[in-house]
Amino acid sequence: QLQLVESGGGLVQAGGSLRLSCAASGRASSNYGSYTMAWFRQAPGKEREFAATVKWRGGSTYYADSVKGRFTISRDNSKDTVYLQMNSLKPEDTALYYCSARLWGAGGTGSNEYDYWGQGTQVTVLS
Repeated sequence: QLQLVESGGGLVQAGGSLRLSCAASGRASSNYGSYTMAWFRQAPGKEREFAATVKWRGGSTYYADSVKGRFTISRDNSKDTVYLQMNSLKPEDTALYYCSARLWGAGGTGSNEYDYWGQGTQVTVLS
């Protein structure tokens, strides 16, 4: 099993920045480098949507158009942690942000492609 715990959310003014972290633990974390990681978000009253992913091999990344150029996903396999650096935040970025993982495979954009999920961290952007 792989447990994921997000942190770093908070309240920020529009145009500001936040850095989210997601730390993995559990028996499966010894194989953390084999997991493709992703960030999703869910705003009130809306469906969960894909934000960014970083592949298990090679570390290639892919972003939703809504965050491209503003958000950066990265991973540190020595710390079993994935990050989401969010710059130029907008009120529409307000959501509960979830970290997710899947063993191997390409980084997909569908939530049903990921097997492990954290509890989420709230990001609120004030206008």
